[in-house]
Amino acid sequence: MTKLGALLAQRIAATGPMTLADYMADCLMHPQFGYYATRDPFGASGDFTTAPEISQMFGELIGLCLAQTWMDQGAPAQITLAEIGPGRGTLMADALRATRGVVGFHAALSVHFIETSPTLRKRQAEAVPDATWHDSIETLPQAPLYLVANEFFDALPIRQFTRDKAGWREHMVGVQGDTLLMGLSAPAPIALLEDRLSDTKEGDIVEHCPALPSIVGEMSQRIEAHGGAALIIDYGDWHSLGDTLQALQNHETANPFANPGMADLTAHVDFEAIAKAATCFTRVTPQGVFLERLGITPRAQALAKGLTDAALEAHIQAHWRLTHPDAMGSLFKVIGLFPSNGIPPAGLET
Repeated sequence: MTKLGALLAQRIAATGPMTLADYMADCLMHPQFGYYATRDPFGASGDFTTAPEISQMFGELIGLCLAQTWMDQGAPAQITLAEIGPGRGTLMADALRATRGVVGFHAALSVHFIETSPTLRKRQAEAVPDATWHDSIETLPQAPLYLVANEFFDALPIRQFTRDKAGWREHMVGVQGDTLLMGLSAPAPIALLEDRLSDTKEGDIVEHCPALPSIVGEMSQRIEAHGGAALIIDYGDWHSLGDTLQALQNHETANPFANPGMADLTAHVDFEAIAKAATCFTRVTPQGVFLERLGITPRAQALAKGLTDAALEAHIQAHWRLTHPDAMGSLFKVIGLFPSNGIPPAGLET
């Protein structure tokens, strides 16, 4: 058992089983032994690869989309360009490079990262030295907000519930000997799941992300009050149903309870929950459609002209991974938040 696993086992022995959300929070962000607090997990040498690490085209198009939105909203003179969960800072670096030619955009913006991991903050500072860091979205400046959240919400801790004839049974993490494992609470009514009684049956699993409403609410309130837009890109679907918890270690799936703190833990994002939490307008589009509307194929063709052999093949594969329905194109979705009196960001048109 890992050091974090031993600590969690001691806590469970003393106070009883813990919710899956509490377990995930410690596994990912424990200050001494948490996954994100202690390592850079991205790329071939890490445990997973995100879209900005697959190709520069992803960050470039995100940047141009936000710059176009800024122009569509009258090019305000002072804006906050922010990323929540910015990884290595690769997306933002690519976005800034791609938008250098947008007259007035860089003069208007200041870059802000919402990141709590000291390890990742160091990598982000190498990519975007002029950024300002925050522990939460609440401390961002009160200004028009142009924000991107790529594969952020999937890493937020979730609670899981199984429907029972007598109510809902929450999935709890317990300990047996020196092994952590999942169990079920006694059945009980759960107020936050009252609306799911009409579309679930006995044995169905429903997931709930406790932190999602407040984060989305803060984003959308700022955008409605000051202008701007948010692009939330992640994997998931419109309506939560089923067990989507997964662990990744060395680019392979793993047991979520085998090595606490050593594997990435994620769950599919419920885009309906994001839409319900937003106080401004929203629109959802598959990632592949979104990127094609923004012009990823012409950009890919332009970049391909200078490539040969293995580099060209890798470039073609990157375009396929980002856009094809059999890869990230359909599983990943983009939801945009924008003012109720405005137009959706480019790529999210009907």
